[in-house]
Amino acid sequence: MTKLTAKAAGTFAIAPTPFHDDGRIDEKSIDKLTDFYASVGCDGVTVLGILGEAPKLDAAEAEQVAVRFVKRAKNMQVIVGVSAPGFASMSSLAKASMDAGAAGVMIAPPPSLRTDDQIIGYFKQAQEAIGDIPWVLQDYPLTLSVIFTPAVIRKIVMDSPSCVMLKHEDWPGLEKISTLRNFQKDGSLRELSILVGNGGLFLDFEMERGADGAMTGYAFPELLIDVVKLSKEGKRDAAHDLFDAHLPLIRYEQQPGAGLSVRKYVLQKRGIISSSAQRKPGATITATAKAEVDYLLSRVARYDRRANLQPQSSAAG
Repeated sequence: MTKLTAKAAGTFAIAPTPFHDDGRIDEKSIDKLTDFYASVGCDGVTVLGILGEAPKLDAAEAEQVAVRFVKRAKNMQVIVGVSAPGFASMSSLAKASMDAGAAGVMIAPPPSLRTDDQIIGYFKQAQEAIGDIPWVLQDYPLTLSVIFTPAVIRKIVMDSPSCVMLKHEDWPGLEKISTLRNFQKDGSLRELSILVGNGGLFLDFEMERGADGAMTGYAFPELLIDVVKLSKEGKRDAAHDLFDAHLPLIRYEQQPGAGLSVRKYVLQKRGIISSSAQRKPGATITATAKAEVDYLLSRVARYDRRANLQPQSSAAG
């Protein structure tokens, strides 16, 4: 598999980790989920991210999940989240993932980082721990409570030639994208892929600000793919019309603590994973929430038939 570069673009689906109801890793659903992402046209898959429930896996399980996705992905690039409290675990998982054929790894900051110098120092050490493996800098202050200024991102990227991508999930973050792209225009920042997350909540305008694509986990990655393509083709109204049709479900899925249960429920409803279970501790989706999601799906389906998941409809659309 080709390694990740600063030219990476398109849609990288953030994959949930499928579990059986009793908490065991569901390898058959990993295979089915990977095949699904390939079939709809994803350019890549990112595994063991924050919504991949990575902290609930031990080291052997994390490697097992990563390798399973990588081996199944075939032509899709796979990025493996290797964030860990210590660099020994990070280095071990990064090496095992790359040996299996991963394209690169993703590193998020520990929540304890507060000052710019602490942030810069941490990522310098992290890069030293993984060597010359291509890596993705994850900027997600809403969950991780670490604030990256554009200047700090520039410093990290310029100090580490192997940092090839920013996973941008700041909120509000549109101006940050513009600032980073302006750094590139003035020559102070080298080429850098910027893929955006946050469940796709601001994908429509993030693309217009200069994002190269999406890296997030909405239950309809086809929507992400289509909005990215339409935006790049300059079909602004078409991109926004399709995005707006999905926005109520995107918003519902973005609820802190509840979003993963919603996403897994829809993926199960689509026949892509066998169970919506999360490994404990984890939220469970109530009957009321399921009914609300079903209602939202019926509304999205008025515009996008792929959301028509009624029994008489084909599951994948």
